Amino acid sequence: MVARRLLLVGEGNFSFAAALSEVQGPGTSLIATCPQEATALAGDLVFQENLRRLREQGAEVRFGVDCTQLADAFAADGWKFDCIYFNFPHCGRKAGVAKNRELLARFFQRGFLETNSSHPVRTINEKLIAKLSKTFSLQRLKCPAPLLPEKGCDSDIAWSSDSPSASFWIVPQKEKIPHSELLAGETACDMEDFLVSFSRLCLQRDPEWNGKLETQKRIQSPAKFHLRPSLLVYAQDVIQGPYFLPGSLHILSGPVFRKCLISPFMLPAFHETLFIHGFNKKMSDSCLQLFLEHLKCSLQGLLTQRLPDGPELSSSLTFKPQKNKKDYMICVKPHNFGPDEIVGLVIGSVITSVTSHLYKDLDFVFASVNLDLLVMLVWGIPDWRILWTFDERFLDHFIPGKVEPFKTFSLYPPSYVHDVSFWLDEEIGFDEVEFHTVARAVSQDMITSIQLLNRFQHPQTGRVSLCYRLTYQTCDRALSHQQAVMIQNRFRNEIQQSLHVTVR
Repeated sequence: MVARRLLLVGEGNFSFAAALSEVQGPGTSLIATCPQEATALAGDLVFQENLRRLREQGAEVRFGVDCTQLADAFAADGWKFDCIYFNFPHCGRKAGVAKNRELLARFFQRGFLETNSSHPVRTINEKLIAKLSKTFSLQRLKCPAPLLPEKGCDSDIAWSSDSPSASFWIVPQKEKIPHSELLAGETACDMEDFLVSFSRLCLQRDPEWNGKLETQKRIQSPAKFHLRPSLLVYAQDVIQGPYFLPGSLHILSGPVFRKCLISPFMLPAFHETLFIHGFNKKMSDSCLQLFLEHLKCSLQGLLTQRLPDGPELSSSLTFKPQKNKKDYMICVKPHNFGPDEIVGLVIGSVITSVTSHLYKDLDFVFASVNLDLLVMLVWGIPDWRILWTFDERFLDHFIPGKVEPFKTFSLYPPSYVHDVSFWLDEEIGFDEVEFHTVARAVSQDMITSIQLLNRFQHPQTGRVSLCYRLTYQTCDRALSHQQAVMIQNRFRNEIQQSLHVTVR
């Protein structure tokens, strides 16, 4: 009989755990946990009886276990579980919907950057930080929660033309959600201005995408929240926070989210590291150049290292100046890797045009790095989707601290091509990024390519029709033709409802 390992989290009086333990066959290991300490349940007779039943069955019981920190709780014994039970997730009787949603989000969030993680995203992050630590003193800060609320009902934020379709917006139901806890413990008074100043830089599309830019829009969303598109939105809070030290390199690392076109090198969710450095204005030029040189050398060193028993995946890295000649995009041209049409991948940004009312004698530089793209370039991973797989063939490939050539699981994964044509609604218009976002959501990232085949305008009615070609393929398992057809049919129905188009 195959041994099974079961984990129960968030147990109350352990009634479910006790019942489950008595119906499991031999060879099953069961651990039941609860967030309370044993002393808090000592007076509960039902708990005492269930505890006796569990121990009679050889089950293990652990107290004070935070279900959102399971990796830390089981780091010492390295347990891997076949099944994890979390019955009726709830923060407590007085907890509202917002807190329960946050609990679930933190429970399901995968901790690529956690201390015990062997994921390549963490490995590359630690290597980059270690290189910079040879020159700068470091202050590593805890990243806030992934939701960044808007401020007040009268908050009117001007965004760049890319922003309305680049952010994942959320509308809470009925209950008002309190402001997310930021690093400084309070909302920065100039947060709106900060978002405006950086939205154009951190949310712009990659240079090789040549779509038309729409006119600038303004969004008024008193009841809306959005997933952070970059850790840059926390930079001012770091500067104004109690742990800021001039001269030190402050580091934030965490996942960020954005809507984007479907492409092997465009990531809707990825991990970002943000470096924040404040230095004396009198030494501004020398301090800035020192930081830029070391950041460039550190990144270039990671990109040009020779993989053991593998080819040298060298890449040319440049800091491309922006129009203000103060800020930069970090661009990489990969050699012998990826499609030939890739002119340059934007793996980050550097912002030097920053001042602070709190530290008038300091200048600042912010540097943001896309860790997932960096991992793909260093290890030669051709598809971002595989970074998020649960497949042990991928996870077991990586050893903490080491870089070895990545070998794909399937040499010839099946792919299927389907076309879709539809008439546009002239009044509503058409957002191509939203079209790709719907395709990604419906297919659960099983669409690898979307190409515009034809744009037709009816000579009499003037109506416009678009025809797109979709390619279906998975990165970690075989996709059947029937599955691709089912997804295509769902996609046709969804774009009619979400985008208000008429399928032909």
